[in-house]
Amino acid sequence: MLSFIVSSASGLVVPRVARSTPRCGAPTAVTQGEVHGEGGAYVAGHWVPLELCKEKFNIAGGSNEKTPAGPCPRSITRHSSAKPDGSYDVAIIGSGCIGAAVARELSKTTASVVMLEAADDVCQGATKGNSGIVHAGFDDKPGSVRAALCWKGNQLFPQLDSELHFGYQLTGSLLLARGAENGVKNLRIVGEEELRRMEPRLAPGATAALHSPDAGTLIPYEYTIALAENAADNGVEVRTRREVRGIAKDKAAGLFDIQMEHWEPKEFVEATGGGPLSALRKALSAAAPALGRYFGGEDEAGPWKDYPQLVKGEQAVDVEAMKVGGSGSRRAMGGVTVARETVRAKYVVNCAGGASDKVARLVGDESFQIKPRLGEYGILVQKTLWGNLILGPTARDVDKWPTPGVDPDSKQQVLSSILSACRSLVPDFETDDAFHSFSGARAKSSRGDWIIERCATEPDLIHAAGIDSPGIAGSPAIALEVVRLLGEAGLDAPADPAFNPSRAAVVVPKRGDEGLVYTPDDKESLNALGVSAAENVVCKCEKVTEAEAIRKRTRAGMGGCQGKPWNYGCECRVAQIIARETEGLPVAEVGRRPWSATSQFPRRWLSDGDKENLKAWSQPPPAEADETARKLEEALPLEVSPVEAAEAEAE
Repeated sequence: MLSFIVSSASGLVVPRVARSTPRCGAPTAVTQGEVHGEGGAYVAGHWVPLELCKEKFNIAGGSNEKTPAGPCPRSITRHSSAKPDGSYDVAIIGSGCIGAAVARELSKTTASVVMLEAADDVCQGATKGNSGIVHAGFDDKPGSVRAALCWKGNQLFPQLDSELHFGYQLTGSLLLARGAENGVKNLRIVGEEELRRMEPRLAPGATAALHSPDAGTLIPYEYTIALAENAADNGVEVRTRREVRGIAKDKAAGLFDIQMEHWEPKEFVEATGGGPLSALRKALSAAAPALGRYFGGEDEAGPWKDYPQLVKGEQAVDVEAMKVGGSGSRRAMGGVTVARETVRAKYVVNCAGGASDKVARLVGDESFQIKPRLGEYGILVQKTLWGNLILGPTARDVDKWPTPGVDPDSKQQVLSSILSACRSLVPDFETDDAFHSFSGARAKSSRGDWIIERCATEPDLIHAAGIDSPGIAGSPAIALEVVRLLGEAGLDAPADPAFNPSRAAVVVPKRGDEGLVYTPDDKESLNALGVSAAENVVCKCEKVTEAEAIRKRTRAGMGGCQGKPWNYGCECRVAQIIARETEGLPVAEVGRRPWSATSQFPRRWLSDGDKENLKAWSQPPPAEADETARKLEEALPLEVSPVEAAEAEAE
């Protein structure tokens, strides 16, 4: 029997492998029919109207107020949390949702903690390429670590969001066809009449469902950034662009020596000679066009000839890069080593995601292997659907559709099966508004379950490895278990009375266009009318203002137009703000969204022909409906078999 999940009252039904996610500031319906950021915000799972957001969402007194605005050192926090002898109590390797959750939990204590990340920012790996569903835990295998921690973690999200304000929404979920017993509460069977009231767009064939009111949704990177920022505000040191190369134990001192390579993008290093940012400004002081570098190309579905200032760029990401930060990894960015560093710590937490088995092997532990499971998410504006629409072994060298190296017929067959299954439950499901895609790489372990334990060869190292779905849901509980294991290993860190659990949200909720100004759309001027930064709209789809506009933190450029230069030029506008705020960095040198990176769409902006392909693949003849369902069932759980070959080739 096929398994389907429905976001309760969202007007959307999708296969179990293609889950729904509301998007901050984008048109979608959730349980209460409200849109996060439009007329209010979701706090702790529930809707807060705009009039109360100042007290409950954009709060005063958050931990962020501890750190005044101003220039920061590159690839590291301003502060060090090292003890007087230069060592740390705990070093966390990896800053996805697991590493950041552990860091935030430890920041509640007096422990000295450093978090090390191989990519150029937190949340650049599996967490970023995620559907954002906070599962309730009813379909995890009974007796598994997943089952033990998913429901427990789910129950911690309302309190977490009341403190960190990342926009958690209690949507609930409906599961058509199956469920499991894992101590999950509040489950009930919904009959056909009530099901029709909850989801009026369902096809007549759906007659019952399992309802779980505790399932929710969030934006994965906003959640992880909130954890990491609050942890840093409370004393955790963060170092990015640090690739761990070796771990040795100084038994006499009782400390691990963690050897790392600090890398920076090749262009930065060549321009500065490895020196400070001021040298880069001097080296690149020549005037640059306002639009500058733009990842895309002349074959895009748009008038590129009208924008000669744009410089075409591209970035392909292979399997190895996806394990350690995807488009923000050293491999993808052409990083070169600028320094070698050693961090000394009494305890180590291995949260390295796709590279966690490599970290384990550095201390002689070969008890598990990570074999990433890759999939492609397609995004549609109209129904706000995120789903596994396109499959392939890697996201490398994608210059046409279907993916090179994958049998076009088999790929289209699986895609057609998924899309037609959506249509079988929601007859008016459409693909016409597909506008972007991205890949995710789950850290699937050879053990088939989450690995949360003290290392057999080095008991002062804690593994939080092989965390695949529903890792985000379990992350708060995983962090608590890691801290418990650290205590079992001997960590003695009392509670820090100065800990501030609260963090103010970055984006201010809007009420329509009230108080906003859309400057003349000439693509060259950031703020042509000279209005205040709080009024000047930089990204019209997501209504992000000049005062808020840092893309990953605010979704600027991530709406339906994806920052098209011939639309509102959001990405170019954000680049101008960054250039201005860094006091002279040429706008052409500001980093942009990579392309094609981890997307397998043939163009950054799909053409009408591409959309017609999607539409055609979602409409198999009615006579083939049963066969389509059978093929989809056989395809689940959509393991990508060529991964090992692609991985070997990458090495």
